[in-house]
Amino acid sequence: MLVLGIETSCDDSCIALVDGTGKILANVVSSQVDIHRQFGGVVPEVASRKHLELLPFVLHSALSGAQITLDAIDLITVTRGPGLLGSLLMGMCFAKTLALAKSKPLLGVNHLEGHLFAIRLDYPTLEPPFIALIVSGGHTELVDVAEWGRYQVLGGTRDDAAGEAYDKVAKFLGLGYPGGAIIDRLSEQGNPQRFFFVGGLETEDTLDFSFSGLKTAVVRTFSRFSKEEKQNFQSIVDLVASFQESVVRILLKKTITALKITGYRRVVLGGGVAANRCLRKKMKEGGEQRGFQVFFPSPSLCTDNAAMIAICGLFHFLQGRRDSLHVEPDPHFSL
Repeated sequence: MLVLGIETSCDDSCIALVDGTGKILANVVSSQVDIHRQFGGVVPEVASRKHLELLPFVLHSALSGAQITLDAIDLITVTRGPGLLGSLLMGMCFAKTLALAKSKPLLGVNHLEGHLFAIRLDYPTLEPPFIALIVSGGHTELVDVAEWGRYQVLGGTRDDAAGEAYDKVAKFLGLGYPGGAIIDRLSEQGNPQRFFFVGGLETEDTLDFSFSGLKTAVVRTFSRFSKEEKQNFQSIVDLVASFQESVVRILLKKTITALKITGYRRVVLGGGVAANRCLRKKMKEGGEQRGFQVFFPSPSLCTDNAAMIAICGLFHFLQGRRDSLHVEPDPHFSL
């Protein structure tokens, strides 16, 4: 069984090839970071046009790397949503064209469920139940995974996602884009205890998240800096380290609460922010202290990729699911 995965939910053009055992034969990602950096964030129209341009080359790279032809593919999977509508359209049109031209079955995949399934690429035998924390630029959700394919969202963000807050803080401070990786790197040189920020909903009896107020608190703190402090490198890295400490503390606290509610003893992380070194370290320490297991995908499988779409689509295909060529992208596709 050979599965072709296509992922274009945002600004990365991704195509992967995965076999029936979950082995990755190719996993190609063409990033648009350099293009969108000049704008300080993703421009949807630019992203969709670049997908249209790049996808044929990414496909050629994946097939060549795996030494496989399109005729050998048994299933074509593609991200249906959630994501940017224009970007999703490009991926789905490309997938439909291939499916029609080669008479291959087609299956649309939920992008968030793909992040859940990414863990199976590193831990093929891992089975539910567990709590999943999906944390990325567009999503922050706690999910009760009772079994593969059956989920209950326990909490989500009411405003900014965690990764979005990272990007906005980095943009305000003039640190560059994407903000998550930059702040993660700079924070290693900072004092995370210099400033203390209480996150929105942190102390409330809810598993929902709110990071917009945390971002505003960082902005207000910076505005109170003296002219010298604003130009002082150490003050800036202390500020972003303290911001990151607060984000990670909130994510860990809500995850522990979800474990208490469900009685589960395992946590799976997914999404781009799951590659954050501070989050991985604190979550692992939390598990060691409180007796729960934590599973992380490899950093390259945390960010958007098509291998996770392929493995997720393979699961549903084996359960008997098929999609017609009339399936449409859904930018608000719920888990």
